[in-house]
Amino acid sequence: MKKSTLLLLMSVMFFLFSCNNSHSGKKKHNGKTASKVEIRHPLVVMKTEFGTIVAELCPDKAPQTVANFERYIRENRLKDAVFYRTVTRKNQPGKKIKIEVVQGGLYRDNHPDMLPPIQLETTKQTGLHHLNGTLSMARDKPNSATSEFFICIGDQPSLDYGGKRNPDGLGFAAFGRVIKGMDVVRKIQQQPSNHQILIPMVKLDTIFVGNLGSLLTL
Repeated sequence: MKKSTLLLLMSVMFFLFSCNNSHSGKKKHNGKTASKVEIRHPLVVMKTEFGTIVAELCPDKAPQTVANFERYIRENRLKDAVFYRTVTRKNQPGKKIKIEVVQGGLYRDNHPDMLPPIQLETTKQTGLHHLNGTLSMARDKPNSATSEFFICIGDQPSLDYGGKRNPDGLGFAAFGRVIKGMDVVRKIQQQPSNHQILIPMVKLDTIFVGNLGSLLTL
């Protein structure tokens, strides 16, 4: 294992254990008091020049979407990944329903590392919602998501099933949540852009950490 990777994993472990031993009263994604012993799902670390983002995936709720995302990481298909799109309240003048997200992935539609599209797992099916820090799959028409994903900044109910951001009303496939690094996400969102495209794009190094549930209960 590379030294940089080892140091990154050690920093994640330090964060998880330190949070597990504290009672700061912070809220979980679903409104409950945060407790790191409850984090029993796969974790993904996204390293950028602005800092590190740690996300928890939800394979029990969105199995196909999580399996697809994990495959991209395990097969090193995100080696060219970038955060390339920032959506703010001010840069979407033509939209009645406004959202705030940053979007990342392979960027190019014909990228050789792109896998076939997956079936849409709606929030009606999964019970997940587009809240602050939610990870979700970008798409055009239903069942067209591939490698592109976004992170919500603030609650975005218009992206759920029945929401009006997408004309088909099916919403987007939420599949995880950021548990550390929303300050990094916001910093990326605030970078210079032209028609929502970041200038320059932000390189993304993604490492699949795995399930740390057994470690977190020690």
